[in-house]
Amino acid sequence: MDFNQLAEWERRAQEAQAKAAQALLRLVEAAEASDSGQARRVAGFLASTFNGAAYPFDLFELRALDVGLADDAMACIDALRWGKADLHKLIPDGERRIADLIKSWGLDRS
Repeated sequence: MDFNQLAEWERRAQEAQAKAAQALLRLVEAAEASDSGQARRVAGFLASTFNGAAYPFDLFELRALDVGLADDAMACIDALRWGKADLHKLIPDGERRIADLIKSWGLDRS
């Protein structure tokens, strides 16, 4: 592995994280503002990004989202792949907001 490859990976990771921050905010706002089936799927996806072991998410569910929401979910998945930061840390009060979504959508199994 050479320096150029490392620099390229770092650039891609930073770009993915920046896109994910905006996408995550849109997803959280969509799940907070609606009671639709799409919003429920978004909440389930967000819960899985917060703790995938506790809140597993069937990726097939992404097919039921409109294009914009699905694109935002894919941006979040890309940022998870690069692993620069926990997604919930990319938005203001992200941990609380996602925890509130988990509770309000009844996703907590404990």
